Amino acid sequence: MLVNQIAVFLENRAGRLLELTEILGKAGVDLVTLNIADTGEFGILRIVTRDNELATQVLRAAGYTVRDNSLIGVEVSDQAGGLALMLRALTNEDIDIEYLYSFAHAKQGTAVILFRVDNEQHALEILRANKFKILSEIL
Repeated sequence: MLVNQIAVFLENRAGRLLELTEILGKAGVDLVTLNIADTGEFGILRIVTRDNELATQVLRAAGYTVRDNSLIGVEVSDQAGGLALMLRALTNEDIDIEYLYSFAHAKQGTAVILFRVDNEQHALEILRANKFKILSEIL
């Protein structure tokens, strides 16, 4: 039960993100969430779309370097300390979070957290044991 994500390497220059989003838009690819991490001359754009396969095809055809990987998606309570409860469950079992981001969710009272860990299977077991709702897709 993992969420698929694609990572795109972008030159860190004005207009590059615009170009990428126009390519996706022309192909009819709808972005669900995105995150950019700056690494100096390049950035890493992490995105979840409604059609990652098509997004990967059109971006590669346009010359972008694209990789896909999986994330754990968890719904947490949208209240003070909601994220901390999930993080505590993972930290208590020595799960290392490589990166994390969240996005707006239409379901009132919850937030969606997407993250990559060093041991997906063990993290999923911990989350299930602690009654967290694990998402297999983001709508």
